[in-house]
Amino acid sequence: MRVVFAGTPEVALPSLDAVAASGHELVGVVTRPDAPAGRGRKLLASPVAQRAEELDVPVLKPEHPRDPAFQAALADLRPDCCPVVAYGALLPQPALDIPVHGWVNLHFSVLPAWRGAAPVQHAIWAGEEVTGATTFRIVREMDAGPTFGVMTETIRPTDTAGDLLARLAEGGAGLLVATLDGIEDGSLEARAQPADGVSLAPKITVEDARVVWDEPAAAVDRRVRACTPAPGAWTTLDGDRVKLGPVVPAPGEERLDPGLLRVGKRDVLVGTATDPVRLGLVKAFGKREMPAADWSRGVTLAPDARFGD
Repeated sequence: MRVVFAGTPEVALPSLDAVAASGHELVGVVTRPDAPAGRGRKLLASPVAQRAEELDVPVLKPEHPRDPAFQAALADLRPDCCPVVAYGALLPQPALDIPVHGWVNLHFSVLPAWRGAAPVQHAIWAGEEVTGATTFRIVREMDAGPTFGVMTETIRPTDTAGDLLARLAEGGAGLLVATLDGIEDGSLEARAQPADGVSLAPKITVEDARVVWDEPAAAVDRRVRACTPAPGAWTTLDGDRVKLGPVVPAPGEERLDPGLLRVGKRDVLVGTATDPVRLGLVKAFGKREMPAADWSRGVTLAPDARFGD
């Protein structure tokens, strides 16, 4: 089939590479426009755009896919199907109607669970043990189209959102190509999603990532891992923001009041509603990230110092 791949961030690269190496003809790539990045805020092409240029594939960067000029350019490429991974813009019906076999999205959950922008983060935050990825035909309703295939992946006890997403991106790339193969040879039939089991996964905001110390240790652990690497879990100390890497629940340690810090020779514990948690990496405002024990030696902490003041 002639395919036009749509995607933007680094997580889409395994699928783009897999499609390019498949038996399908990659005739174009759609991605978001160049965006300011770095200290100089210079315009930088998306990871998908950069890889497409390396592959010598035409790149379309519409401000919005409803633009008539973009739709005309896409139609000129005569795609049979448009595989999508984390493109980042809603597709209007005229654009959806251009490829013969529609737009096929790789979504990082087992649909209909966790429809939305942050399925991996929400699966970790909810304490689920298994998640996965699903291929489905895009319709106007968010992540509600009929599905083609699914894979599952165990959520490990120490997984951050970044860890889990990386594994799903690699495994999902094979699923996406297999879906394209099945669409081409007619062996795959899209099936409507069940009405039961729908859950939503809206984008996680910076405020969502603020640690709530009067939650149980397990909930604190899951929030921090779900928000790592982005938007980054954080708390406050004496009014200043402190970023936190993953923590480790410490059952058996003496319980502490929520947010209360206890500094040892080799570790730093923080109280929660249940067991304390042991801090991992810490980044104070204007400082580099460092292990919690090193951080504690560089600050003056009162005996009753606590996070979340």
